[in-house]
Amino acid sequence: MKSLLKIAFVLGIVVSFSSCKDNLKPNYQYMPNMYESVAYETYSQSDAFNSPTGLKGKEGQLPPNGSIKRGFVPYEIPNTTEGYNFSKTITKSPLDSTAVDMKKSEELFVIYCAICHGTAGDGQGKLVKQQKFLGVPNYKDRQISVGSIFHVQTYGLNSMGSYANQLTQQERWMIAGYVLELKSKL
Repeated sequence: MKSLLKIAFVLGIVVSFSSCKDNLKPNYQYMPNMYESVAYETYSQSDAFNSPTGLKGKEGQLPPNGSIKRGFVPYEIPNTTEGYNFSKTITKSPLDSTAVDMKKSEELFVIYCAICHGTAGDGQGKLVKQQKFLGVPNYKDRQISVGSIFHVQTYGLNSMGSYANQLTQQERWMIAGYVLELKSKL
């Protein structure tokens, strides 16, 4: 009797497993695209992202027109001679004087500016002494304001390139204040 019960149990399991599978009618898949995705070759061209604009799928990567990144304040003065001359009329930094940390400003100046302008602002930095760059101005001889210093850091001037990618706007204003402090000591 026990062997008959064991045989019936095994036969029942075999029948239940075999009855669930039907090769002619596959089972329902909840999200078939996840089970059977379209295969793409690595680095190959695809028509998946073609659009009528002709951007070839880059429209998802471009920011909307008129948008600015979070925390960014646009600098409205253009990169022209007139813009530079106008920036000389800006004599007050938009930063609160209590928010400016002169120790941090000095550190930023030493990191980014002193290699050419010197730690005292005399235009005798390491690269000038090694004659890699010539004509780096002494701050004492220049007609500069906090606005013109910020403008030059933002856009660059002559051999000096822009530092807008390396320094935030707040850091550039801090350095501009520190440069004026150095100028007063010269």
